[in-house]
Amino acid sequence: MIVYEYPFNERIRTLLRLEDLYEKFKFFVQQEHPMQHHVALSTIFDMLEVAGRADLKSDLLQELERQKQSLLAYRTNPNVAVDMLDAVLGELDQVSSALVAAQGKTGQNVRDNEWLMSIRGRTIIPGGACEFDLPSYHAWQKRPAEQRHADIMNWFAPLTPLCAALALVLRLLRQSGAPIKLVAVAGSYQQMLQGKVYQMLRLSVDETLGAIPEISANKYMLWARFTTQGGDLKPKPLEGDVPFELTLCNF
Repeated sequence: MIVYEYPFNERIRTLLRLEDLYEKFKFFVQQEHPMQHHVALSTIFDMLEVAGRADLKSDLLQELERQKQSLLAYRTNPNVAVDMLDAVLGELDQVSSALVAAQGKTGQNVRDNEWLMSIRGRTIIPGGACEFDLPSYHAWQKRPAEQRHADIMNWFAPLTPLCAALALVLRLLRQSGAPIKLVAVAGSYQQMLQGKVYQMLRLSVDETLGAIPEISANKYMLWARFTTQGGDLKPKPLEGDVPFELTLCNF
């Protein structure tokens, strides 16, 4: 099954973008080639750009606290596994404490590093990080992979609490809904939401069907139109019935 996620608001959209960048960073930083470490460093710059909103940290702290209070209400429920509940509450406390302890604006250590900022300024230009533009960066790329990895992880370290917080918030959000099996008749599906507020929807479809959903949604209605790709990869309407699973997620 291929899972497609659609955010209902700008806050979740920002978290999903940061999560995507974080996944890319984790992959490339574990590699050894200088070009792969260049991508990892560029991804840090992209994350700083996306996380530039001053209220992102406070938004995450408020959401973590709200989730904690919501889960505490389940303590008196005899049907709740206390061990699992305590584990999640402990994780919420740990992540919140780390985020509170992160002083200053997110990624300020990178912004205060003139050498990194010179690289960031050149990477905006296509091909701008060539050795004749940034000889010191070229020299750094020739250092042993272990040293480059240590440097990058040191620069990334202040972003770690933010990434841990957004990962936990998105995980709890994804677990908040139950999937429902549906069918898009003639490749199209509509559902009235009657003003109920959701944060995100998840749509899962069998990859062997070759069906690609184009999703549009607001608090009143969601609409999914399935397309398929031909040899030129250009989306074409899919006229057949498409079985899929839909999960509406909300805190």
